Amino acid sequence: MKSLKNKLRNNKLTVGTWVTIGHQSVIEILSTAGFEWITLDMEHSAIDYETAFNLIGHIQGNGMEALVRVSKNEEVAIKKVMDAGADGVIVPMIKNKEEAIKAVSYVKYPPIGKRGVGLSRAQKYGIDFMGYKKWTNNESVVIAQIEHIDAVHNLEQILNTDGIDGIIIGPYDLSASMGYPGEYERDEVKEALNKVVDTTIKMNKPLGFHVIESDYSKLEEKIVEGHTFLAFSLDFFFLGDRAREEMKKLNTNDKR
Repeated sequence: MKSLKNKLRNNKLTVGTWVTIGHQSVIEILSTAGFEWITLDMEHSAIDYETAFNLIGHIQGNGMEALVRVSKNEEVAIKKVMDAGADGVIVPMIKNKEEAIKAVSYVKYPPIGKRGVGLSRAQKYGIDFMGYKKWTNNESVVIAQIEHIDAVHNLEQILNTDGIDGIIIGPYDLSASMGYPGEYERDEVKEALNKVVDTTIKMNKPLGFHVIESDYSKLEEKIVEGHTFLAFSLDFFFLGDRAREEMKKLNTNDKR
């Protein structure tokens, strides 16, 4: 299987999913579905650093790449998950080129970035720092989350930032930044979302989206639109939607 970095470089379709439940069983179950990568959500879940450290290893041990959506664009938050061995990060609320440069600098070592040196799982606990340094400069992934109207206005600069491998749209916060949280059908919000899609495709950059519904037809819509970096639903929707669907059948035909 080609690496995620290679697919992003060539703007090829790649599909992963999102995890908020901090247990290795969730990783092991999802690994049987064929996802190429899993994102651990440390911004909007109860997953803490120690849990993420362990789950990164389980993701990679089950043949997938491990991304982390960090809590914020902050040096310690990013370098700690990279030291834990993450293949890359999704950085929320990137609004301009300066913030994109900061995100990259927290992942890469000098002279490319300004990440401090620590020895942990990523560096094989001190015996392969030079190998890891080469890897992180060439293979680590940095995805900018576009979820503010300012980012829409500055999108070309963000996409052209060295070290940014692609973007992923955050539609909830984007609509909220315009004063209409969750109102995706408003003309103003649709116009902003369409601008992100059109600009990214025009620049031939990886266009990402998190399809929340556990419904393949929704994923297919995004593929047809030109999205190539796709997160397909998340753990609790895959679990809950199937349970609700089957129980609905029971309740509809209940003969008790």
